[in-house]
Amino acid sequence: MTYPDPYVEYLVYFHGNRDYFECHEVLEEYWKEVDPGNRSSHWVGFIQIAVGLYHYRRDNVRGAKRMITKAITNLKEKQQHVMNLGLDHSSLISILESILDSIDRSLPYKSIDLPITDPLLIKKAVALSEAKGYEWCLPSDLSNMKLIHRHSMRDRSDVITERQNALKKKKRLT
Repeated sequence: MTYPDPYVEYLVYFHGNRDYFECHEVLEEYWKEVDPGNRSSHWVGFIQIAVGLYHYRRDNVRGAKRMITKAITNLKEKQQHVMNLGLDHSSLISILESILDSIDRSLPYKSIDLPITDPLLIKKAVALSEAKGYEWCLPSDLSNMKLIHRHSMRDRSDVITERQNALKKKKRLT
């Protein structure tokens, strides 16, 4: 079975260095290409998993619970899509429900692994992970603040410049 490259990248970031922010980035871009606007897309469900875990790891339990709940709702009825991505659907839903239970019980974040069933997908993702210098399926490095708080520590100068240019252009038109 062949899988979209952005999905394999998602798995590499998810299991290789636990960069859930990057998981979200690569899969969101792909989703916007292949199924734009469809908020019930299975791709959105996987984005929601990454965002939920990102929030949970940062102790934003409210955001984590909301995202994981949305992911469960989204993916529960998408058994064939999940299986076509080389994952065990019932195990995935159980893992997500377990995360919700941990949140409800105020347990600290703990890294999870997605239940990949396709050995060729695992082999490909592990090889790509190792090529990037990541060790497959290690738990999150909770001392790595750049990883934990990635969204607030990233360089956004290009986005800020683009917004300022758009404002200048808008002012000229009025």
